Amino acid sequence: MEIITLIDILGTIAFAISGVLTAMNKRMDAFGILIIALITSIGGGTLRDVLIGKTPVTWMQDQVFPTVIFATAVFAVLFRSKLKYFRRSLFLFDTIGIGLYTITGVQVSLAFGLDPLICVILGTISACFGGVLRDILCNEIPIIFHKEIYATACIVGAVTYLVLYRFEVSQTLAMIISGSVIITIRILAVVFKWKLPRLYKKEVPSS
Repeated sequence: MEIITLIDILGTIAFAISGVLTAMNKRMDAFGILIIALITSIGGGTLRDVLIGKTPVTWMQDQVFPTVIFATAVFAVLFRSKLKYFRRSLFLFDTIGIGLYTITGVQVSLAFGLDPLICVILGTISACFGGVLRDILCNEIPIIFHKEIYATACIVGAVTYLVLYRFEVSQTLAMIISGSVIITIRILAVVFKWKLPRLYKKEVPSS
């Protein structure tokens, strides 16, 4: 199995768990959990593949991906009483997912010979768009739009990977370093409540 495929599968598992936990928090039924897990896992990669003209998209060419998503969702439904204790770890699974998917997105973009800036954009889309769809379908404002640093971590990680790629660092080491950068920034942002500056002031209600 190629390393990029393994990374893609690990990212799929992480995002599937993220989707399952979100759906369970919304008290969805088994079918709803499966749909949210599926969309969270494939949303970003699907948009990336469509934008670069890679069709059929990746998950349609390899039955491993839908199988992994389905197995993860079934596992979550069967052991939902145990998963209740891990709901607070939602951000951790989401963080692992964006770290892995950002790198995969950049690698796929490089394979298509795209410019570095486009690679960064597509890597960020790969990582974030599935979560955006998940939150919208669960009637939540997407995390990327209103909370702690999220997409910024993906951008920094993608740039890190491109720099290492430019200096011909081994692919495995480049993935480990850049993925760790994304995960570290995301966790630190949560712990220390880092946020990007707002472009508006909070309105004071008139008396």
